[in-house]
Amino acid sequence: MDTVHTYRIRATSTALRSGEVASPNVPGSIEFSAPPEFLGQPGMWTPEDFFVASLVSCYVSTFSSMADLSKFNFVSLEVDAEGGLEKVDGAWKFVHVYLRPNLQIEHERDRERGIRLLEKAEKGCLIARSISAQTILEHTVVVVSPDVAVTSAA
Repeated sequence: MDTVHTYRIRATSTALRSGEVASPNVPGSIEFSAPPEFLGQPGMWTPEDFFVASLVSCYVSTFSSMADLSKFNFVSLEVDAEGGLEKVDGAWKFVHVYLRPNLQIEHERDRERGIRLLEKAEKGCLIARSISAQTILEHTVVVVSPDVAVTSAA
């Protein structure tokens, strides 16, 4: 039997090119605007930010889940993401998203395993699999001494 998961969001227009999104499953709401380059208000979340944020947050949670299931301990993971928007056939489209994970580990012996998990997480991320933009992974793995490590994340 196939399972279908449904996610509901409501967007409300609050001003020209601006609004608010909310979910019945999450307290609070997020104000947004079109980006300034498309005549929106500066300093606000944009749909373009949400797009890149959905991909990078999916990647982080996918990696964390895979690391947990694999019993792979790591010190920290931070991922910078950058989406490229271009005109394609006369219409704006995301053509690529760079994911730049910085994985900190305690032991050199875990480096190759960490790299494999970073790459596997990119392939396993459901948002990455659902978009037409190319996902480009540029990872960094750093070994930190145990006295620098605060806690292991998983």
